Amino acid sequence: MTSTGPRAGCSIAAALGVLGDRWTLLVVRELLYGAHRYGEIAAGTGAATDVLAARLRRLVDAGVVERRPYSERPPRFEYHLTAAGRELAPVLVLLLGWGDRWANDQVPVVLEHAPDGGPAHPVQAHVACATCGHDLGGTPLTARTRQGEALTLDV
Repeated sequence: MTSTGPRAGCSIAAALGVLGDRWTLLVVRELLYGAHRYGEIAAGTGAATDVLAARLRRLVDAGVVERRPYSERPPRFEYHLTAAGRELAPVLVLLLGWGDRWANDQVPVVLEHAPDGGPAHPVQAHVACATCGHDLGGTPLTARTRQGEALTLDV
């Protein structure tokens, strides 16, 4: 799909072309949680069989997920994230935090890490400079389009 207009070639639009619906991101979530077999993914997402099959096929075609056989008779497959799929983890961490804060009135999910086996610390994702690591929250950023236009983003 090729878009035209002032934002033609937008990477956000291209990403949404692959990931832009609820079921697709829930499939990626389940794979990140360690579900690899169709039944596990179906149980975790609640997606209808036809919807789940279509989303898995689309993710495989896009190179986000790979199918690995685990049984020849009958033929059965596991699904695993590729490098491209694993790079979606920070996106889902951001969505999780946003959802906990703005869209979900249930008990929030807390992501944790335990450095060196010590006490657990909560995890949050943020925007940082790729060179110096400086946290850029609240800092205006410039997005330079492929056409050379400079756009200011307020993050």
